[in-house]
Amino acid sequence: MDDIARAKAAAGRRAADFVEDGATLGLGTGSTVQPFLERLAERIASEGLTVRGVPTSEGTAAIARELGIPLASLTEVDRIDLTVDGADEIDPAFDMIKGGGGALLREKVVACLSAREVIVVDPAKVVARLGTTFRLPVEVVPFALPVVERAVRGLGLEPRLRDLTGAAHAGGYRTDNGNAILDCAAPDGIVDPARLELELDAIPGVVESGLFVGLAHTLVVGHPDGTCDVRERA
Repeated sequence: MDDIARAKAAAGRRAADFVEDGATLGLGTGSTVQPFLERLAERIASEGLTVRGVPTSEGTAAIARELGIPLASLTEVDRIDLTVDGADEIDPAFDMIKGGGGALLREKVVACLSAREVIVVDPAKVVARLGTTFRLPVEVVPFALPVVERAVRGLGLEPRLRDLTGAAHAGGYRTDNGNAILDCAAPDGIVDPARLELELDAIPGVVESGLFVGLAHTLVVGHPDGTCDVRERA
């Protein structure tokens, strides 16, 4: 296990300490969330915790089922007590870029229902300004891709269609919702995340952006030595 993996494992496992018996949980997506799921399963087995989780991706749902974590759908849930998720970048105001794993839409729906959102990261994900180390994902209805691409360029971003090797769809990468993703570079970083989020949401054909503004409450930064910094949003 390398230093980044050790840091992610420390953060994910530490976040499981926030889970209380009887909680409805949001289960995030990504490599930092998997150690949380593993530790949560350990606590269920050893302590008899009674919880249910709403997964933010099909991948997370599969892992949770394998680990024996009970799942629930949004049909059964109108409020989530605690969500644990990762981030591709998080700034000092706890605003984030998410969506590297393609689950940004479901992650944002779950985050908006959550009384507390705990974000787990390794130190490299903490940045002074969003958009400086990671492209901003924007989920787009495939039909509207040309229109959205032009509009995004008009906002000063440089979009690139996500097209992963081995994608199951002839048109390239698709999210669990059947949509495409434009990964958008911000040459000078994102100066005003809240404004940009509104501008992107106003473009017809945009389903959701990876800007998560005002949704994180607690940040857990893991380190390779197994320690964690826990910070609360002011």
